[in-house]
Amino acid sequence: MIEAAPLEWKPDDYLQFEDLRLRPALDLLAQVPLENPQQVTDLGCGPGNVTQFLRRRWPDADITGLDSSASMLARARAECLGCRVTWQQGDVRTWAAPESQDLIYSNAVLHWVDDHAEMFPRLMGELKPGGVLAVQMPNQFNEPSHMLMREVARFGPWAKILMPLLRAAPVADIGTYYDWLQPLSTRLNIWETTYTQTLEGDDSVLNWISSTALKPLLEALDIDMGTAYRAALMAELRGAYPRRQDDKTLFPFRRLFMMVQT
Repeated sequence: MIEAAPLEWKPDDYLQFEDLRLRPALDLLAQVPLENPQQVTDLGCGPGNVTQFLRRRWPDADITGLDSSASMLARARAECLGCRVTWQQGDVRTWAAPESQDLIYSNAVLHWVDDHAEMFPRLMGELKPGGVLAVQMPNQFNEPSHMLMREVARFGPWAKILMPLLRAAPVADIGTYYDWLQPLSTRLNIWETTYTQTLEGDDSVLNWISSTALKPLLEALDIDMGTAYRAALMAELRGAYPRRQDDKTLFPFRRLFMMVQT
């Protein structure tokens, strides 16, 4: 397994399912136990749609939105004109706060980074006393959508290219995070939620993962091979996620949440 490199995200593709992706972000935000944080970083802010909710909740805070993608940040700046957010391009793997933070908020980002045993304690070290690390990560890696993605990648003419890119389970189990974070915290809450998402349209599960988990695999292939791999995966996903009588598709999606206070 090799660590995923920063990707150049396409905001329109990512925002195709904006309402469903927004729900866990807001569920995470609702659990933050801070009344008046002054220094806030949205770590991996993407197109800034969640950062705007941070601004609304804490209008007096100094908020920074950090992301590795220039196109995502351009979208964030365009959609959030005048909202008093400092947009910064950077890599979460090497990020260090210019000053200690009251809140580090990270929604659907840290699963792209390996070596959580090093990263999570490092992020805790960026907080003020009483500061909060709030994290949400997809935990879908042992579910059919992601297992089939890896299984299909291992067979066919694309296997030699794709196998070095496969990341089986970058998210650890809850007990492991507890053991890492409990000695560093005064308050620790870790939980998991499965969102049963109702998707519309043809091959909606494939479309969902194409803008996220499948993206680095597709980008590693040329157009013809990528089309063939995508078609092979499509056939498997149709069996795993059949369309219902009303022509919609149910897509259960697991997410892991952490609220850690120093």
